Amino acid sequence: MKRFILSVVCGCLCSMLAQAKNVEKPNILLILADDLGYADTGFTGAKDIKTPNLDQLAKAGVVMNNGYVTHPYCGPSRAGLLVGRHQARFGAESNNTYSPFDNYMGLPVSEKTFAKRLQEVGYRTGIVGKWHLGAAPPFHPNNRGFDHFYGFLSGGRAYFPEGTSNKVPLENSKGQNDYMANEGGYLPLVRNGGAGELTEYLTTALSRDAARFVTESKDPFFLFLSYNAPHAPLEAPEETIKKYQAIEDPERRIYAAMIDEMDAGIGMVVDALKASGKYDNTLIFFLSDNGGVYPEYWMPDSDWADNTPFRRGKVSLLEGGVHVPFFLHWPQKLKPGEFDGLVSALDIAATALALGNAPVQEKALDGVNLIPYLTGERQGSPHKALFWHLEEGDGNTWAVRTEDAKYMHQTLPGVGRSYFDMREDPYEQNNLVDQFPERQSELAELWNQWNAGNQQNVLMQAYEYQKARQDFYKSLYEERVKQAKERKPIVVQ
Repeated sequence: MKRFILSVVCGCLCSMLAQAKNVEKPNILLILADDLGYADTGFTGAKDIKTPNLDQLAKAGVVMNNGYVTHPYCGPSRAGLLVGRHQARFGAESNNTYSPFDNYMGLPVSEKTFAKRLQEVGYRTGIVGKWHLGAAPPFHPNNRGFDHFYGFLSGGRAYFPEGTSNKVPLENSKGQNDYMANEGGYLPLVRNGGAGELTEYLTTALSRDAARFVTESKDPFFLFLSYNAPHAPLEAPEETIKKYQAIEDPERRIYAAMIDEMDAGIGMVVDALKASGKYDNTLIFFLSDNGGVYPEYWMPDSDWADNTPFRRGKVSLLEGGVHVPFFLHWPQKLKPGEFDGLVSALDIAATALALGNAPVQEKALDGVNLIPYLTGERQGSPHKALFWHLEEGDGNTWAVRTEDAKYMHQTLPGVGRSYFDMREDPYEQNNLVDQFPERQSELAELWNQWNAGNQQNVLMQAYEYQKARQDFYKSLYEERVKQAKERKPIVVQ
Protein backbone atom coordinates (compact mmCIF):
# COMPACT_ATOMS: atom_id res chain seq x y z
CA MET A 1 0.00 0.00 0.00
CA LYS A 2 2.81 2.43 0.94
CA ARG A 3 4.51 1.64 -2.35
CA PHE A 4 1.24 2.32 -4.19
CA ILE A 5 0.70 5.65 -2.39
CA LEU A 6 4.31 6.66 -3.08
CA SER A 7 3.87 5.78 -6.74
CA VAL A 8 0.70 7.87 -6.96
CA VAL A 9 2.36 10.83 -5.24
CA CYS A 10 5.39 10.60 -7.49
CA GLY A 11 3.13 10.40 -10.53
CA CYS A 12 1.19 13.48 -9.43
CA LEU A 13 4.39 15.40 -8.73
CA CYS A 14 5.82 14.46 -12.13
CA SER A 15 2.59 15.52 -13.79
CA MET A 16 2.58 18.84 -11.91
CA LEU A 17 6.22 19.48 -12.79
CA ALA A 18 5.54 18.69 -16.45
CA GLN A 19 2.57 21.08 -16.45
CA ALA A 20 4.62 23.77 -14.74
CA LYS A 21 7.37 23.34 -17.30
CA ASN A 22 4.85 23.67 -20.12
CA VAL A 23 3.44 26.87 -18.60
CA GLU A 24 6.91 28.40 -18.88
CA LYS A 25 7.00 27.68 -22.60
CA PRO A 26 5.48 30.36 -24.80
CA ASN A 27 2.80 29.70 -27.33
CA ILE A 28 4.12 30.36 -30.83
CA LEU A 29 2.13 31.93 -33.66
CA LEU A 30 3.82 32.19 -37.06
CA ILE A 31 1.92 34.41 -39.50
CA LEU A 32 3.13 34.29 -43.10
CA ALA A 33 1.82 36.53 -45.88
CA ASP A 34 2.20 35.53 -49.54
CA ASP A 35 3.81 37.88 -52.10
CA LEU A 36 3.41 40.91 -49.82
CA GLY A 37 5.17 44.04 -51.07
CA TYR A 38 7.67 45.51 -48.62
CA ALA A 39 5.93 48.90 -48.53
CA ASP A 40 2.38 47.50 -48.40
CA THR A 41 1.85 47.61 -44.63
CA GLY A 42 1.52 50.68 -42.46
CA PHE A 43 4.55 49.80 -40.35
CA THR A 44 6.74 49.64 -43.47
CA GLY A 45 5.46 52.87 -44.99
CA ALA A 46 2.15 52.26 -46.79
CA LYS A 47 -0.03 55.36 -47.08
CA ASP A 48 -2.78 53.93 -49.28
CA ILE A 49 -3.33 50.57 -47.51
CA LYS A 50 -4.61 50.33 -43.94
CA THR A 51 -3.17 47.63 -41.65
CA PRO A 52 -4.03 48.77 -38.09
CA ASN A 53 -3.69 45.35 -36.46
CA LEU A 54 -0.28 44.63 -37.95
CA ASP A 55 0.84 48.17 -37.16
CA GLN A 56 -0.13 47.80 -33.51
CA LEU A 57 1.68 44.46 -33.20
CA ALA A 58 4.77 45.91 -34.88
CA LYS A 59 4.68 49.00 -32.66
CA ALA A 60 4.53 46.85 -29.53
CA GLY A 61 7.06 44.34 -30.90
CA VAL A 62 10.54 44.32 -32.40
CA VAL A 63 10.79 45.16 -36.11
CA MET A 64 13.59 43.43 -38.02
CA ASN A 65 15.04 46.17 -40.24
CA ASN A 66 17.13 43.55 -42.04
CA GLY A 67 14.80 40.57 -42.11
CA TYR A 68 15.26 38.15 -45.02
CA VAL A 69 13.80 35.00 -46.50
CA THR A 70 15.95 32.31 -48.12
CA HIS A 71 14.32 32.34 -51.56
CA PRO A 72 12.43 34.88 -53.70
CA TYR A 73 9.37 32.72 -54.35
CA CYS A 74 6.91 30.58 -52.45
CA GLY A 75 7.69 26.88 -52.16
CA PRO A 76 11.45 26.90 -51.48
CA SER A 77 11.08 29.80 -49.05
CA ARG A 78 8.47 27.86 -47.07
CA ALA A 79 10.52 24.65 -47.16
CA GLY A 80 13.53 26.31 -45.56
CA LEU A 81 11.39 28.15 -43.02
CA LEU A 82 9.56 25.03 -41.78
CA VAL A 83 12.66 22.85 -41.55
CA GLY A 84 15.03 25.50 -40.20
CA ARG A 85 17.66 24.51 -42.74
CA HIS A 86 18.34 26.26 -46.02
CA GLN A 87 16.42 24.45 -48.75
CA ALA A 88 19.62 24.20 -50.80
CA ARG A 89 20.87 21.78 -48.14
CA PHE A 90 18.32 19.20 -49.31
CA GLY A 91 17.84 20.14 -52.97
CA ALA A 92 14.39 21.76 -52.76
CA GLU A 93 14.95 24.91 -54.80
CA SER A 94 11.84 24.81 -57.01
CA ASN A 95 8.14 25.04 -56.28
CA ASN A 96 6.44 21.74 -55.57
CA THR A 97 3.87 21.07 -58.28
CA TYR A 98 0.44 19.94 -57.09
CA SER A 99 0.55 16.19 -57.74
CA PRO A 100 -1.48 14.06 -55.28
CA PHE A 101 -0.23 10.73 -56.72
CA ASP A 102 3.48 11.52 -56.68
CA ASN A 103 5.23 10.37 -53.51
CA TYR A 104 8.40 12.25 -54.46
CA MET A 105 7.06 15.73 -55.30
CA GLY A 106 7.16 17.41 -51.90
CA LEU A 107 9.23 18.38 -48.88
CA PRO A 108 11.65 15.43 -48.55
CA VAL A 109 10.54 13.05 -45.80
CA SER A 110 14.16 12.95 -44.65
CA GLU A 111 13.67 16.49 -43.33
CA LYS A 112 11.91 17.05 -40.00
CA THR A 113 9.79 20.19 -39.64
CA PHE A 114 10.18 22.20 -36.50
CA ALA A 115 6.46 21.62 -35.94
CA LYS A 116 7.27 17.92 -35.54
CA ARG A 117 10.03 18.72 -33.07
CA LEU A 118 7.66 20.90 -31.02
CA GLN A 119 4.98 18.21 -31.20
CA GLU A 120 7.44 15.76 -29.68
CA VAL A 121 7.91 17.97 -26.60
CA GLY A 122 4.23 18.52 -25.89
CA TYR A 123 3.09 21.32 -28.16
CA ARG A 124 -0.26 21.12 -29.90
CA THR A 125 0.55 22.04 -33.49
CA GLY A 126 -1.57 23.40 -36.31
CA ILE A 127 -1.35 24.86 -39.78
CA VAL A 128 -4.13 26.92 -41.31
CA GLY A 129 -3.94 27.98 -44.96
CA LYS A 130 -1.46 27.32 -47.74
CA TRP A 131 0.82 24.27 -47.65
CA HIS A 132 2.58 24.03 -51.07
CA LEU A 133 5.02 21.36 -49.88
CA GLY A 134 3.53 18.27 -51.49
CA ALA A 135 0.04 16.90 -52.10
CA ALA A 136 0.61 13.13 -51.82
CA PRO A 137 -0.01 11.36 -48.46
CA PRO A 138 3.64 11.32 -47.28
CA PHE A 139 3.70 15.12 -47.44
CA HIS A 140 0.30 15.84 -45.87
CA PRO A 141 0.66 18.29 -42.94
CA ASN A 142 -0.83 15.73 -40.53
CA ASN A 143 2.11 13.48 -41.45
CA ARG A 144 4.70 16.25 -41.09
CA GLY A 145 4.17 17.28 -37.48
CA PHE A 146 0.84 19.10 -37.49
CA ASP A 147 -2.03 17.88 -35.32
CA HIS A 148 -4.49 20.15 -37.12
CA PHE A 149 -4.76 21.25 -40.76
CA TYR A 150 -7.36 23.38 -42.45
CA GLY A 151 -6.46 24.82 -45.82
CA PHE A 152 -5.18 23.68 -49.20
CA LEU A 153 -2.25 21.57 -50.32
CA SER A 154 -1.51 23.41 -53.55
CA GLY A 155 0.37 26.63 -54.25
CA GLY A 156 -2.63 28.76 -55.20
CA ARG A 157 -6.30 29.02 -54.35
CA ALA A 158 -9.38 30.96 -55.43
CA TYR A 159 -10.70 33.17 -52.64
CA PHE A 160 -14.44 32.67 -53.11
CA PRO A 161 -16.44 29.43 -53.16
CA GLU A 162 -17.60 30.32 -56.65
CA GLY A 163 -14.04 30.93 -57.76
CA THR A 164 -14.20 34.11 -59.82
CA SER A 165 -16.29 36.70 -57.92
CA ASN A 166 -14.93 40.24 -57.72
CA LYS A 167 -11.96 39.44 -59.90
CA VAL A 168 -10.74 42.17 -62.25
CA PRO A 169 -9.77 40.55 -65.56
CA LEU A 170 -6.02 40.89 -66.05
CA GLU A 171 -4.22 40.94 -69.36
CA ASN A 172 -2.51 37.75 -68.29
CA SER A 173 -5.65 36.17 -66.85
CA LYS A 174 -5.39 33.14 -69.13
CA GLY A 175 -1.96 32.31 -67.75
CA GLN A 176 -3.25 32.84 -64.22
CA ASN A 177 -6.23 30.56 -64.86
CA ASP A 178 -3.91 27.90 -66.25
CA TYR A 179 -1.77 28.20 -63.13
CA MET A 180 -4.80 27.85 -60.86
CA ALA A 181 -6.06 24.82 -62.76
CA ASN A 182 -2.68 23.08 -62.72
CA GLU A 183 -2.18 23.87 -59.04
CA GLY A 184 -5.57 22.60 -57.89
CA GLY A 185 -6.68 26.14 -57.18
CA TYR A 186 -10.37 25.34 -57.53
CA LEU A 187 -10.40 22.13 -55.48
CA PRO A 188 -12.25 21.90 -52.14
CA LEU A 189 -10.34 22.83 -49.03
CA VAL A 190 -8.94 20.12 -46.77
CA ARG A 191 -9.62 19.63 -43.09
CA ASN A 192 -7.19 17.08 -41.70
CA GLY A 193 -7.99 13.80 -43.46
CA GLY A 194 -11.15 14.92 -45.22
CA ALA A 195 -12.78 17.71 -47.19
CA GLY A 196 -12.94 21.18 -45.67
CA GLU A 197 -15.81 23.59 -45.96
CA LEU A 198 -15.62 27.05 -47.56
CA THR A 199 -18.70 29.23 -47.20
CA GLU A 200 -17.13 32.70 -47.08
CA TYR A 201 -14.14 34.69 -48.29
CA LEU A 202 -11.11 32.44 -47.92
CA THR A 203 -8.93 34.79 -45.86
CA THR A 204 -11.78 35.25 -43.37
CA ALA A 205 -12.38 31.49 -43.19
CA LEU A 206 -8.70 30.83 -42.48
CA SER A 207 -8.60 33.54 -39.82
CA ARG A 208 -11.74 32.20 -38.17
CA ASP A 209 -10.28 28.70 -37.98
CA ALA A 210 -7.01 30.06 -36.59
CA ALA A 211 -8.91 31.98 -33.89
CA ARG A 212 -10.76 28.79 -33.01
CA PHE A 213 -7.48 26.87 -32.77
CA VAL A 214 -5.86 29.31 -30.33
CA THR A 215 -9.04 29.47 -28.26
CA GLU A 216 -9.41 25.70 -27.95
CA SER A 217 -5.71 24.85 -27.54
CA LYS A 218 -4.19 24.38 -24.14
CA ASP A 219 -0.72 25.79 -23.50
CA PRO A 220 1.64 25.36 -25.18
CA PHE A 221 0.65 25.50 -28.85
CA PHE A 222 2.29 26.29 -32.16
CA LEU A 223 0.14 27.61 -35.00
CA PHE A 224 1.37 28.34 -38.53
CA LEU A 225 -1.15 30.79 -40.01
CA SER A 226 -0.12 30.49 -43.64
CA TYR A 227 -2.13 32.99 -45.66
CA ASN A 228 -2.18 32.95 -49.44
CA ALA A 229 -3.11 36.64 -49.38
CA PRO A 230 -2.26 38.81 -51.18
CA HIS A 231 -1.10 36.29 -53.83
CA ALA A 232 -3.04 36.29 -57.11
CA PRO A 233 -5.77 35.76 -58.22
CA LEU A 234 -6.84 39.28 -57.26
CA GLU A 235 -10.14 38.74 -55.44
CA ALA A 236 -11.69 40.58 -52.50
CA PRO A 237 -15.15 41.39 -51.10
CA GLU A 238 -16.85 44.30 -52.89
CA GLU A 239 -17.39 46.27 -49.67
CA THR A 240 -13.67 46.12 -48.87
CA ILE A 241 -12.67 47.13 -52.39
CA LYS A 242 -14.92 50.20 -52.05
CA LYS A 243 -12.83 51.34 -49.08
CA TYR A 244 -9.97 51.88 -51.54
CA GLN A 245 -11.70 53.85 -54.28
CA ALA A 246 -9.00 56.50 -53.96
CA ILE A 247 -6.54 54.05 -55.53
CA GLU A 248 -6.84 54.61 -59.27
CA ASP A 249 -5.29 51.37 -60.47
CA PRO A 250 -8.03 48.69 -60.30
CA GLU A 251 -5.57 45.86 -59.67
CA ARG A 252 -3.83 47.59 -56.78
CA ARG A 253 -7.26 48.51 -55.41
CA ILE A 254 -8.21 44.83 -55.08
CA TYR A 255 -4.71 43.97 -53.84
CA ALA A 256 -5.13 46.60 -51.11
CA ALA A 257 -8.49 45.12 -50.14
CA MET A 258 -6.89 41.66 -49.88
CA ILE A 259 -4.27 43.00 -47.46
CA ASP A 260 -7.00 44.79 -45.53
CA GLU A 261 -8.90 41.50 -45.15
CA MET A 262 -5.73 39.72 -44.02
CA ASP A 263 -5.10 42.42 -41.42
CA ALA A 264 -8.68 42.13 -40.16
CA GLY A 265 -8.22 38.37 -39.88
CA ILE A 266 -5.03 38.83 -37.87
CA GLY A 267 -7.02 41.10 -35.57
CA MET A 268 -9.54 38.29 -35.13
CA VAL A 269 -6.76 35.91 -34.02
CA VAL A 270 -5.23 38.49 -31.66
CA ASP A 271 -8.66 39.03 -30.09
CA ALA A 272 -8.92 35.28 -29.53
CA LEU A 273 -5.52 35.26 -27.85
CA LYS A 274 -6.57 38.06 -25.52
CA ALA A 275 -9.98 36.55 -24.74
CA SER A 276 -8.39 33.19 -23.85
CA GLY A 277 -5.68 34.75 -21.67
CA LYS A 278 -2.83 33.66 -23.97
CA TYR A 279 -1.81 36.97 -25.49
CA ASP A 280 1.03 37.94 -23.14
CA ASN A 281 2.84 34.62 -23.41
CA THR A 282 2.43 34.12 -27.16
CA LEU A 283 5.41 34.84 -29.37
CA ILE A 284 4.14 36.11 -32.72
CA PHE A 285 6.30 36.10 -35.84
CA PHE A 286 5.10 38.00 -38.89
CA LEU A 287 6.76 38.09 -42.31
CA SER A 288 6.14 37.52 -46.03
CA ASP A 289 7.42 34.46 -47.90
CA ASN A 290 9.11 36.72 -50.48
CA GLY A 291 8.81 40.16 -51.99
CA GLY A 292 5.78 41.47 -53.82
CA VAL A 293 5.24 40.75 -57.51
CA TYR A 294 7.27 42.71 -60.01
CA PRO A 295 6.66 42.82 -63.78
CA GLU A 296 9.45 40.49 -64.83
CA TYR A 297 9.39 38.48 -68.04
CA TRP A 298 7.39 35.62 -66.48
CA MET A 299 4.44 37.83 -65.47
CA PRO A 300 4.93 41.14 -67.30
CA ASP A 301 1.67 42.77 -66.19
CA SER A 302 2.02 42.08 -62.46
CA ASP A 303 2.75 45.51 -61.06
CA TRP A 304 0.26 45.93 -58.21
CA ALA A 305 2.71 45.46 -55.30
CA ASP A 306 5.08 48.11 -53.93
CA ASN A 307 8.53 47.02 -52.76
CA THR A 308 9.78 50.56 -52.12
CA PRO A 309 12.51 51.47 -51.29
CA PHE A 310 14.01 48.29 -52.72
CA ARG A 311 14.61 47.32 -56.34
CA ARG A 312 12.54 44.74 -58.17
CA GLY A 313 10.60 42.02 -56.32
CA LYS A 314 9.51 38.40 -56.40
CA VAL A 315 11.98 36.05 -58.17
CA SER A 316 14.82 38.57 -57.85
CA LEU A 317 17.76 38.29 -55.45
CA LEU A 318 17.93 42.05 -55.26
CA GLU A 319 16.49 43.36 -52.00
CA GLY A 320 12.95 43.65 -53.38
CA GLY A 321 12.76 39.88 -53.74
CA VAL A 322 14.12 38.70 -50.39
CA HIS A 323 14.08 41.62 -47.90
CA VAL A 324 10.63 41.37 -46.31
CA PRO A 325 8.43 42.96 -43.62
CA PHE A 326 9.35 41.05 -40.46
CA PHE A 327 8.68 41.49 -36.74
CA LEU A 328 8.49 39.57 -33.46
CA HIS A 329 5.92 40.35 -30.76
CA TRP A 330 5.97 38.86 -27.24
CA PRO A 331 4.62 41.12 -24.47
CA GLN A 332 5.93 38.92 -21.67
CA LYS A 333 9.52 39.02 -22.88
CA LEU A 334 10.31 41.59 -25.57
CA LYS A 335 10.34 45.37 -25.27
CA PRO A 336 9.21 47.42 -28.28
CA GLY A 337 11.91 48.56 -30.65
CA GLU A 338 13.85 47.89 -33.84
CA PHE A 339 16.73 45.54 -34.61
CA ASP A 340 19.35 46.13 -37.30
CA GLY A 341 21.25 42.83 -37.33
CA LEU A 342 20.94 40.34 -40.18
CA VAL A 343 17.92 38.11 -39.52
CA SER A 344 16.79 35.09 -41.54
CA ALA A 345 13.49 33.24 -41.77
CA LEU A 346 15.58 30.23 -40.71
CA ASP A 347 15.90 31.84 -37.28
CA ILE A 348 12.21 31.22 -36.60
CA ALA A 349 12.71 27.47 -36.20
CA ALA A 350 15.84 27.89 -34.07
CA THR A 351 14.09 30.42 -31.82
CA ALA A 352 10.93 28.35 -31.41
CA LEU A 353 12.83 25.15 -30.63
CA ALA A 354 15.07 26.85 -28.08
CA LEU A 355 12.05 28.31 -26.29
CA GLY A 356 10.21 24.98 -26.46
CA ASN A 357 13.18 23.07 -25.02
CA ALA A 358 13.10 20.78 -28.05
CA PRO A 359 16.32 18.79 -28.50
CA VAL A 360 18.12 19.36 -31.79
CA GLN A 361 21.39 17.82 -32.89
CA GLU A 362 24.29 20.20 -33.39
CA LYS A 363 24.32 21.73 -36.89
CA ALA A 364 20.83 20.37 -37.61
CA LEU A 365 19.64 23.95 -38.06
CA ASP A 366 20.99 26.89 -40.04
CA GLY A 367 19.21 29.50 -37.94
CA VAL A 368 19.93 31.26 -34.66
CA ASN A 369 17.85 31.81 -31.51
CA LEU A 370 16.96 35.50 -31.83
CA ILE A 371 15.72 36.12 -28.29
CA PRO A 372 19.12 36.75 -26.63
CA TYR A 373 19.88 39.35 -29.32
CA LEU A 374 16.53 41.07 -28.87
CA THR A 375 16.77 41.20 -25.07
CA GLY A 376 20.35 42.52 -25.08
CA GLU A 377 21.89 39.37 -23.62
CA ARG A 378 23.96 39.05 -26.79
CA GLN A 379 25.32 41.86 -28.94
CA GLY A 380 25.91 42.20 -32.66
CA SER A 381 24.33 40.52 -35.66
CA PRO A 382 22.90 36.98 -35.40
CA HIS A 383 24.57 36.21 -38.75
CA LYS A 384 27.93 37.14 -40.19
CA ALA A 385 26.49 36.54 -43.65
CA LEU A 386 23.31 35.39 -45.38
CA PHE A 387 23.31 33.26 -48.54
CA TRP A 388 21.06 32.53 -51.50
CA HIS A 389 21.17 30.08 -54.38
CA LEU A 390 18.65 29.57 -57.19
CA GLU A 391 18.78 26.85 -59.79
CA GLU A 392 17.18 29.09 -62.39
CA GLY A 393 18.08 29.83 -66.00
CA ASP A 394 21.77 29.05 -66.41
CA GLY A 395 21.95 27.74 -62.84
CA ASN A 396 24.43 30.47 -61.96
CA THR A 397 22.22 32.53 -59.65
CA TRP A 398 23.58 33.32 -56.22
CA ALA A 399 24.03 36.03 -53.60
CA VAL A 400 25.85 36.61 -50.33
CA ARG A 401 25.18 39.51 -48.00
CA THR A 402 27.14 40.69 -44.96
CA GLU A 403 26.33 43.76 -42.89
CA ASP A 404 28.74 45.72 -45.08
CA ALA A 405 28.24 44.48 -48.63
CA LYS A 406 26.39 42.23 -51.08
CA TYR A 407 27.85 40.27 -54.00
CA MET A 408 25.50 38.51 -56.40
CA HIS A 409 24.77 37.23 -59.87
CA GLN A 410 21.41 36.86 -61.56
CA THR A 411 20.59 36.84 -65.25
CA LEU A 412 18.03 39.62 -65.25
CA PRO A 413 18.11 42.87 -67.26
CA GLY A 414 20.21 45.43 -65.43
CA VAL A 415 21.47 42.97 -62.81
CA GLY A 416 24.04 40.35 -63.86
CA ARG A 417 27.07 40.26 -61.59
CA SER A 418 26.76 43.00 -58.97
CA TYR A 419 28.51 44.30 -55.87
CA PHE A 420 26.83 46.77 -53.53
CA ASP A 421 28.03 48.70 -50.50
CA MET A 422 25.10 47.98 -48.18
CA ARG A 423 26.16 50.58 -45.61
CA GLU A 424 26.18 53.49 -48.04
CA ASP A 425 23.80 52.07 -50.65
CA PRO A 426 21.21 49.78 -48.98
CA TYR A 427 18.83 50.20 -51.93
CA GLU A 428 21.36 48.86 -54.48
CA GLN A 429 21.47 51.82 -56.81
CA ASN A 430 25.22 51.75 -57.59
CA ASN A 431 26.82 48.57 -58.91
CA LEU A 432 30.49 48.63 -57.84
CA VAL A 433 31.40 45.25 -59.28
CA ASP A 434 35.18 44.66 -59.59
CA GLN A 435 36.01 48.03 -57.99
CA PHE A 436 36.87 46.32 -54.70
CA PRO A 437 38.37 42.95 -55.73
CA GLU A 438 39.62 41.97 -52.27
CA ARG A 439 36.22 42.52 -50.67
CA GLN A 440 34.54 40.63 -53.49
CA SER A 441 36.95 37.73 -53.02
CA GLU A 442 36.15 37.59 -49.31
CA LEU A 443 32.42 37.40 -50.05
CA ALA A 444 33.00 34.81 -52.78
CA GLU A 445 34.96 32.66 -50.35
CA LEU A 446 32.20 32.90 -47.75
CA TRP A 447 29.66 31.78 -50.35
CA ASN A 448 31.83 28.92 -51.61
CA GLN A 449 32.33 27.61 -48.07
CA TRP A 450 28.58 27.72 -47.46
CA ASN A 451 27.72 26.15 -50.82
CA ALA A 452 30.03 23.19 -50.16
CA GLY A 453 27.37 21.82 -47.82
CA ASN A 454 24.52 22.05 -50.33
CA GLN A 455 22.83 19.52 -52.59
CA GLN A 456 21.94 20.15 -56.20
CA ASN A 457 18.27 20.83 -56.84
CA VAL A 458 16.23 17.64 -57.26
CA LEU A 459 12.86 19.24 -58.06
CA MET A 460 11.67 20.05 -61.58
CA GLN A 461 10.09 23.39 -62.35
CA ALA A 462 6.31 23.16 -62.80
CA TYR A 463 6.27 23.55 -66.60
CA GLU A 464 8.95 20.87 -66.99
CA TYR A 465 7.25 18.58 -64.52
CA GLN A 466 3.82 18.94 -66.12
CA LYS A 467 5.24 18.11 -69.55
CA ALA A 468 7.13 15.08 -68.18
CA ARG A 469 4.00 13.91 -66.37
CA GLN A 470 1.85 14.20 -69.50
CA ASP A 471 4.52 12.43 -71.55
CA PHE A 472 4.56 9.64 -68.97
CA TYR A 473 0.77 9.24 -69.03
CA LYS A 474 0.84 9.27 -72.82
CA SER A 475 3.51 6.56 -72.90
CA LEU A 476 1.42 4.41 -70.53
CA TYR A 477 -1.61 4.81 -72.76
CA GLU A 478 0.30 4.13 -75.98
CA GLU A 479 1.79 0.97 -74.46
CA ARG A 480 -1.71 -0.25 -73.54
CA VAL A 481 -2.94 0.52 -77.06
CA LYS A 482 -0.03 -1.44 -78.51
CA GLN A 483 -0.76 -4.40 -76.22
CA ALA A 484 -4.44 -4.25 -77.14
CA LYS A 485 -3.66 -4.43 -80.83
CA GLU A 486 -1.37 -7.42 -80.33
CA ARG A 487 -3.83 -9.28 -78.15
CA LYS A 488 -5.62 -12.18 -79.83
CA PRO A 489 -9.40 -11.88 -79.90
CA ILE A 490 -11.45 -14.16 -77.70
CA VAL A 491 -13.10 -16.97 -79.64
CA VAL A 492 -16.07 -18.58 -77.97
CA GLN A 493 -16.69 -22.22 -79.00
